[in-house]
Amino acid sequence: MKPTFRVLRALERTRTTAFIGLGRMGSEMARNLFLNKFSESPDSGFVVCDAIPDSAASFRRSFLSRCPEVHIEVAVLAAGTIVTMLPSSPEVNTVYTESNGIIPALRSLSANKPQQTLLIDSTTLDVDVARRVASDAEESKALMIDAPVSGGVAGAKAGTLSFLVGGTETAFRKAEPILAHMGKRIIHCGSSGAGLSAKICNNLVLGVQQIVVAEAMLLGQALGLDPAVLAGVINSSTGACWASSVNNPVPSSLPDKSPPCERDYEGGFATALMLKDMLLATDIASTRSSPLPLGQAARDLYADVLKMSPELAKKDFSSVYRYLKDLGGDGRD
Repeated sequence: MKPTFRVLRALERTRTTAFIGLGRMGSEMARNLFLNKFSESPDSGFVVCDAIPDSAASFRRSFLSRCPEVHIEVAVLAAGTIVTMLPSSPEVNTVYTESNGIIPALRSLSANKPQQTLLIDSTTLDVDVARRVASDAEESKALMIDAPVSGGVAGAKAGTLSFLVGGTETAFRKAEPILAHMGKRIIHCGSSGAGLSAKICNNLVLGVQQIVVAEAMLLGQALGLDPAVLAGVINSSTGACWASSVNNPVPSSLPDKSPPCERDYEGGFATALMLKDMLLATDIASTRSSPLPLGQAARDLYADVLKMSPELAKKDFSSVYRYLKDLGGDGRD
């Protein structure tokens, strides 16, 4: 990703918010942020940027069709607040630290402007990389937090995300009202990198749970149980978890909900991204000598899913159920 950074004189920098990264999560987060921010401050300006120019232009057209009076531009660094939602560590390094990135551009501004800049990175990435980027931002006199999210695409669309925040108390307090436009729960986990540490641990649990829910649902059907009955038992018993009660991988198992399995596993958290998160967890655990026997097994299984069934890479990670079903030679839906 190599966005072009330029100052837009038509926008008042301190009243302008930028969003970089308009994927499944980012586009929904940006939409909620901009709508709520504009409702709060009608003189606000907005900036969008994506590695795929058509994504930014499409977002702009869609947003302006709903709010034609909004001032929105497809460029960056006209903004006093910049939110990023990127795939992983390499993209964060590119967007923030390369020669045409955010931090070098901040250093080119007049003395007081970097101090007016708030950087919010919601990418799930390597903790050590995030801390290095935050340190560079602080040296440039900007405030920066890591603020990865929990809640998935559905939470991003509904504006009910949880934000797990790492950074100074000052940066957290400044970012809190911005994050409140996109989520319902905002947790200050500690200093720089703490939000990411919490997110990686949370997704470690989630990745393991989704596999065992798939295993249990397959076993239950093999034993003659109706999927909806089994899901009801699990969700009201000690096995209850989000992977079963909200993201159950078996069609028709949650009659009152619409998990990704009801849409051929479209529209959820991609299996490739879950593998990325499992790799982040196992990599950082190895540097801290923290044993992850289940985490390593789950990582290897998601890697096998992508190797043996590459068509599932962009499907919701609950599609691990389909992989296991095929592995067992089970022809049931």
